[in-house]
Amino acid sequence: MHKPYVYITRKLPEETLSSLREVAEIGMWPFEEEAVPRHVLFQEAKKANGLLTMLSDKIDDELMAQSPSLKVIANLAVGYDNIDIDAAKKKGIAVCNTPDVLTDSTADLTFSLILATARRIVESALYVKEGKWNSWGPLLLAGADVHHKTIGIVGMGRIGEAVARRAKGFDMNILYHNRNRKLHTESGLGATYKEFHDLLKESDFVVCLAPLTAETRGMFNREAFQFMKKSAIFINAGRGASVDEKALIEALQNKTIVGAGLDVYVEEPIDPQHPLLSMSQVVALPHIGSASVETRMKMAELAARNIAKKLSGEEPETQVL
Repeated sequence: MHKPYVYITRKLPEETLSSLREVAEIGMWPFEEEAVPRHVLFQEAKKANGLLTMLSDKIDDELMAQSPSLKVIANLAVGYDNIDIDAAKKKGIAVCNTPDVLTDSTADLTFSLILATARRIVESALYVKEGKWNSWGPLLLAGADVHHKTIGIVGMGRIGEAVARRAKGFDMNILYHNRNRKLHTESGLGATYKEFHDLLKESDFVVCLAPLTAETRGMFNREAFQFMKKSAIFINAGRGASVDEKALIEALQNKTIVGAGLDVYVEEPIDPQHPLLSMSQVVALPHIGSASVETRMKMAELAARNIAKKLSGEEPETQVL
């Protein structure tokens, strides 16, 4: 009897796939930093029982309609807005993600963006490497303090709570806005719930960690940036499409806000000529929120186990649909 077939859309370390190889034949796109072409993904999906996908892979109704044997899709991410959930539901295809295992790594990166942007770390490192450092100066590359400031977290999920714990270590005042109030977070971390515009007005650091939904798409628009302090720094480690990038560029150019730290963008990879990348007050990273070796290995192992369990008739560990 033939084993089921699973296609993986990026090259993953072989040691993360042991559970999957026990139950399935595996096909894998041979490149780690190059997206699988859509026509190749279509060809593979047509014969696949399972897909292990990346957030950048568009898994839509068109693809699922031509994949009659597909039973499970495991996304190597917490988010799954790249997958047409309604289409998957209609076709009885299970959808899985990789929560929890990346919470702390993503929170570390988010707080790194806060520190790097506030203290002008990237700008200062380039200043030395480019031979511009001639003498010490009292206000040479002086940035902003992080300790004792107010952080406003938009999206108080697991990662938001982990960022709040780190902020507590910096003696920060913690505000948050979320679809639902988190009373345990308020009591456990001393966080204060605020309506969106009130949070923007009061925060020194506005951190977007919200999932992408109809409500959050484009929520950081011109009006939102105008509500912020002129000394505010905007951080986005959530979803690129939560931000109107034209409005962000305008806010930075007009000094409506003082800086931004970004790990996600509307279009990824971001165009090297994008105006945001020419701004010294912007720290721009290539969507590496969970990119520690340890965490990415755990994510790959979890995604592989989810598919293996589904194809073996068991309940996946982290099924969202």
